[in-house]
Order: sequence, then C-alpha cells, then structure tokens
Amino acid sequence: MTESSEWLIYRGAGEPHDGLDRLPDPPPWRDFTSRDAAGSGDGSQDRRLGAHRHLAELHRPGAEELEMINAALYLRRPLLVTGSPGAGKSTLAHSVAYELGLGNVLRWSIVSRSELQDGLYHYDAIARLQDVQIAAQADHGPGPGAPGAVDGIGGYIRLGPLGTALLPSDKPRVLLIDELDKSDIDLPNDLLNVLEEGEFAIPELERIADRLPDRTAEVLTADGVKVPVRDGRVRCRAFPFVVLTSNGERDFPAPLMRRCIHLELGRPDHNRLATFVRAHLGDEAARAGDDLVTRFLERSRSELLATDQLLNAIYLTDAAATPSRDRLADLLIQRLDRPR
Repeated sequence: MTESSEWLIYRGAGEPHDGLDRLPDPPPWRDFTSRDAAGSGDGSQDRRLGAHRHLAELHRPGAEELEMINAALYLRRPLLVTGSPGAGKSTLAHSVAYELGLGNVLRWSIVSRSELQDGLYHYDAIARLQDVQIAAQADHGPGPGAPGAVDGIGGYIRLGPLGTALLPSDKPRVLLIDELDKSDIDLPNDLLNVLEEGEFAIPELERIADRLPDRTAEVLTADGVKVPVRDGRVRCRAFPFVVLTSNGERDFPAPLMRRCIHLELGRPDHNRLATFVRAHLGDEAARAGDDLVTRFLERSRSELLATDQLLNAIYLTDAAATPSRDRLADLLIQRLDRPR
C-alpha cells in the first residue's frame, strides 16, 4: 500500500485480509458495545446523555437567550426555540435541567407521523387481551392483581414523554419536544389544550376508576418507573419546563405562538462549535480539529451544513490520520442545500 492508503480498512483489492483488527474504537455516539447481554441496556444512549451533560456544564447562553429562558420559567410557558441545525437548541434544555437539578431531560422526537397520543400514553390492549385469553385457557379466572383483572390494567399503560412530564411533582420536569416542524399540520394545534391546562385524561382508567382500589392504578412512566394515577387523570402541580425546537421548516399557528415564549438562536460561533466538539470527542480532538471548525464556519455563511457533519469529519480525520485529511473533510461536510 502507498502511504496515502495506509488508513484504509477495505482496500477493494479482492483479497481477504485481517485489516478489520486495525479499526479504531467507534465514535461515542455510534458505540453499542456497552449493551448488556440481554440487550436491555443502551450504552450508546448513556454516552449521548453524558455528552449532553458535558455540553450543559459548558453552555454559556447569551443575554437574550438567558432572558427568554427565565421568562418561560416565570410564566410557566413553553419555550419555542428556532434556529439552524447545530445552533444549540436541544443543549438549552439539558443546560436548564443540569443547573436547576431537575433530573434527566424527557425527550419526544417528532416525525411526520407523530400524534398527540404518542406523547401522552400508550395502552397495549392487544397484550392485555392475550393475557386474559391465556388465563382463561388455564381454566381459572383472573384474580385480583392478575393480568386480566381490573386492578391490573395499569400494567398495560405506559406514559409518553409529555404524559410523564405532566405527572404531579414538587419540581418541574424538563421536556424537549424536538423538531416540531417535522410534524403534520394537526399536532401543533392538538398540543394547545394539554399545554394550556397542564392535564389530560386516560379514558381506559377513567371508565373503571370506581372499580379500582382507592380509584388508583399504577402505570409506567417514560422513565420506566411505576407511578399511581388516580381517577384516570394526570394533572401537573409544577408545570414542566417545555422546550419546543424547530429548524424553521414551517410556520406554526398563531394560537400556539401566543402560548409560547419564542427564542430565535443565530448561527453558532467558533466558541460554541468548539465546545460542542469538545463535549463529544474530548479536548485533544477539539484542538486537532480547530482548523476544521474555522472552515466549517466560513462555509456555513453561504451553505446549509449540520454540526453532525463536523463531528464526523473531526473524528475520522483524527482517528484515521489520513494524509488526505482536508479532502476527506470536504467530502464529509457536503452542503445539504445543493441544487439538484
């Protein structure tokens, strides 16, 4: 191999070899090795949370950002944060949770098919029916607390991120509703009543509340914790700190806008991007990739780019130590608004 190709693992030569052994550790956000043997743990998620916490520690908001965050806290209103990808919209939620000791951020990532129900709760009626049928086939009726019993219904209900955030507590939870602009036209309007009233009903529990012990059922939260729900309704005591993010792909209805505090974030500067890289890849990689941060910023003035591309470029050019570093970085950081 020539010096310029020494970093290559796959060589395209049609000859088997053991080059895969030279592959370095994956980037932190693509590392799945810490999952436990049963597959229930998610080490990559833990590392992403660690990076978010590091970003939260390093985050230093500007004056306008600071004022709008505090306005949302005082007024108990959702904070609608708009800006380009990588501007630090989601970091803001983690920073508030970290500084105020409000626990892990609940995250609801929006896609085009997302509905209000997805954020509130899910009732697994099919699983419950199957358990009832299994109990019947075993030639005994479900006793108290058995899967088919009325007081066991809570085991088939799991609250979503929004539903969990609205549980009664002394301190508010932080809820990140990420990329709301990707939703269909109905979701922003559907959110209005829940965000205004701070409560919602679970009809499956409301209908049988008088048959439940103490009118209460235990359900699972988005965190995987069992909590009691009385009378089939979830009502917050402390309104959650809700951050709605948008990349500006669409406008929102006026009724939603008037219920939110709106913060527009500008393009990230060099210091914020360097902090982003340092949180994910460490100080050494951040120093080595400082020139790429500068080039990224220069290009972002006229091109649509994403900070994920910058992370990929810095990681690969550092891990592979390729002589064609600049060319490889340019291939990885391609503009997202290229004319077709």
